[in-house]
Amino acid sequence: MSQPEQKNLEEISRLRAELDDANYRYYILDEPKLTDADYDRKLQRLKQLEFKHPELVSPDSPTQRVGAAPAEGFPEVAHAIPMLSLDNAFSRNDITAFAERVAERLECQAEDIEFSCEPKLDGAAISLVYEQGILVSGATRGDGRTGEGITSNLRTLRSVPLKLMGSNIPALLEVRGEVIMRHAGFEALNDRAREEGSKVFANPRNAAAGSLRQLDPRITATRPLEFHAYQVARIDMANLDDGAMGNSAMTTHSQQMERLKKWGFLSSAELRTVSGPVLVADYCEQLGEKRDQLGYDIDGVVIKVNDLRHQRELGFVARAPRWAVAFKFPAQEEVTTLNDVEFQIGRTGAITPVARLAPVTVAGVTVSNATLHNADEINRLGVMIGDTVAIRRAGDVIPQVVRVDIDKRPAQARAITFPVHCPVCGSDIERLEGEAVARCSGGLYCAAQRKEALKHFVSRKALDVDGLGEKLIEQLVDLDWVKSPADLFHLTASQLQTLPRMGEKSSTNLVNALDKAKHTTLARFIYALGIREVGEATAANLASHFGTLQTLQDADQAALEAVNDVGPIVATHVHTFFRQPHNLETLEALLDAGITWQESEITQGPTPLAGQTWVLTGTMDTMTRDEGKARLQALGAKVAGSVSKKTTCLVAGEAAGSKLTKAEQLGVEVIDEATFIERLAAWE
Repeated sequence: MSQPEQKNLEEISRLRAELDDANYRYYILDEPKLTDADYDRKLQRLKQLEFKHPELVSPDSPTQRVGAAPAEGFPEVAHAIPMLSLDNAFSRNDITAFAERVAERLECQAEDIEFSCEPKLDGAAISLVYEQGILVSGATRGDGRTGEGITSNLRTLRSVPLKLMGSNIPALLEVRGEVIMRHAGFEALNDRAREEGSKVFANPRNAAAGSLRQLDPRITATRPLEFHAYQVARIDMANLDDGAMGNSAMTTHSQQMERLKKWGFLSSAELRTVSGPVLVADYCEQLGEKRDQLGYDIDGVVIKVNDLRHQRELGFVARAPRWAVAFKFPAQEEVTTLNDVEFQIGRTGAITPVARLAPVTVAGVTVSNATLHNADEINRLGVMIGDTVAIRRAGDVIPQVVRVDIDKRPAQARAITFPVHCPVCGSDIERLEGEAVARCSGGLYCAAQRKEALKHFVSRKALDVDGLGEKLIEQLVDLDWVKSPADLFHLTASQLQTLPRMGEKSSTNLVNALDKAKHTTLARFIYALGIREVGEATAANLASHFGTLQTLQDADQAALEAVNDVGPIVATHVHTFFRQPHNLETLEALLDAGITWQESEITQGPTPLAGQTWVLTGTMDTMTRDEGKARLQALGAKVAGSVSKKTTCLVAGEAAGSKLTKAEQLGVEVIDEATFIERLAAWE
């Protein structure tokens, strides 16, 4: 091997080790060491080296988590040891009976038996097989004896080690566990699906199972999945010298779980070992009380005899081990009647249909309301007022309607009709074609949106009112001192001094800051209005194009679409905003309060960078990124936050990260700060 080849091999090995360590610290230990940018740079460098030297690519490389071609189907995989079910227990008496059966077979006292207790995860059971520490196959549970081979999909999960970490690696290891989706990830996945008009999952378990059975692993890679190990099914330590395990020899289930963590697997932080049925039942009760705070679904507790020798002695019955039982919690789904639907306006104007239900107890909590999300979800469910519906409640997730029993629909059932006017302020409800969410168009006026509208109005890139933070805005609204943005400019120092932690100096400073903010620019004022999808760049283009606020107000749809970077959707949002009487009243009140700006000349003809999209990244020495962005926009360019095939040029400052890497991959022009300044001087 030549010296350059040896050098490349050493760098590849080092990068793989660093990335494996980073994954382990992030996903298993929850102690991240590398920043996201550092991780991305190292991964990109490894990809470059492996692309140049494909003969050095190995299946355990961090680059191999995604990339397999879509499968036509999944092969059948026979489990070397069947993945059996567990018998169930539902009460303290059932737990005691299980412990006494075990004690009778082991010829001991039930109180003396040590049990391992851990949450029974509600996801998709899978099995992973490692040979010489390398992942070679992964399969679903299937019917318990034969599952589906989904190795390519499982490789995409960061919590599935492609290569075992640490020392004392067995020649063969089969690990079983559950793939789950946390509540936060599940809600985010469904929110994206609703926006895209695609399939919405009924619960995290179905979402996890469906994600694992995607024929294209790249889709699985986008899903927020986690693998949690719960059992060592097979292990062969024959490749190790006698005594290599030393004091870490595994004689109990809990020791196996600790060893799996050292090899790179997630195992339950809730696992406990206790002796006797009374303490086992106490554990089940305590876990049930904290079930809603876990952030993921569990449907019970798995109780196992901890001693592996005792497990072997106890053996199995036809379909379940004698040494384990599942204590089941109450169901998190129940059936009730949908009595009515009301509509709520959220802080961003989104209108949400809320089901009013006949009260029903779900997982120990009385539920009388549930979300129906939006019109698309109502259509998907086919739900009507009067229907018998299934309600799901899981942890902090808002109860939701997941199914409708059409066979029980009464003759008097009626369709759910969305309002055309906001139930809070009376403004028009706006829902564009292709969008899932309908919204109130009275953002500045609507009481339901007041706090968020005010926070945006005074933000740094809007009117930039120094000293007026979120907490103070919430106080002002809660006290009913500020009902619209114009009310801010009528606050007095003596009035503000009565608030907690607002002395004479801070009150005077805030009043002065508000007075200063009255003198702004038309572009900032338009941005401050909070019109949907009107960011800084669009606000600047509108101000430059129309020159005056009145001209913008009077513009029709066609005139708005003639503005650079304004398409039909944004034009509709702007047009609708200026057609709401309440919004016009608020604008007039702001002008009466003293808001002023210098009217600009209407831009004539194209600017040098019209139609171009630029991206700024990294740290700049001679100007801030905001200043660079403003100068580009003044020249007609659109300034985006991410790199794509449509990007014209990337300006890379110091410590440029993943955007620079992506630009190089896509062949986008990249310039440094010095070149950027030269070009600006030439264009300006």
